[in-house]
Amino acid sequence: MEVRDVRHAYGRREVLRGLDLDLRPGVLAGIVGENGAGKSTLLKILSGELRPLGGTVRHQGRFGYCPQDVVLNDALTVRQHLQFFRAALGLSDLRHAEEVMEVLRLTEYADERAGRLSGGTRQKLNLTLALMHDPQVLLLDEPYQGFDWDTYRRFWDLAARLRDAGRSVLVVSHLAYDAERLDELWRLEVGLLHPVTGVPA
Repeated sequence: MEVRDVRHAYGRREVLRGLDLDLRPGVLAGIVGENGAGKSTLLKILSGELRPLGGTVRHQGRFGYCPQDVVLNDALTVRQHLQFFRAALGLSDLRHAEEVMEVLRLTEYADERAGRLSGGTRQKLNLTLALMHDPQVLLLDEPYQGFDWDTYRRFWDLAARLRDAGRSVLVVSHLAYDAERLDELWRLEVGLLHPVTGVPA
């Protein structure tokens, strides 16, 4: 992903001020920032959900986005969500989704309605839907919200596996948890990205 001179404002409040970002293949990167720093605005722009006032965003290959706010249909089961997205994405099977479900221990909930799932389990489904088409570029907004400790570790193992398979993975959070797991880390501050030192390159 290549981001150049991205700018955005809400009225007179400038949120992003000419932001640049390069996300290379095979990199697990993170962006941290205070609440209100513009992280959600940046992610919406990177995912194509919001058009910036200026600048460009380019990425190649399949694209996955796991938003912070889980968007699920409470009346559908986990399996029905997967079938719906399989049809929408034009996938021939659910093999990759099933692999992600195994890693996250979501398989046992396949026939549960989304409305009956706990917050952490709903987030597992949210993440599975973002990953089920095996994207080359993956944006994750607070992806481990509600996870227990075991699932939290499993998430980072999965993220590292994606990185090692040549994927570009960007994790956005308000806190720099497990910074040592990241290849690159930036802080979003005053509308610009600043490299955080001490993270292995």
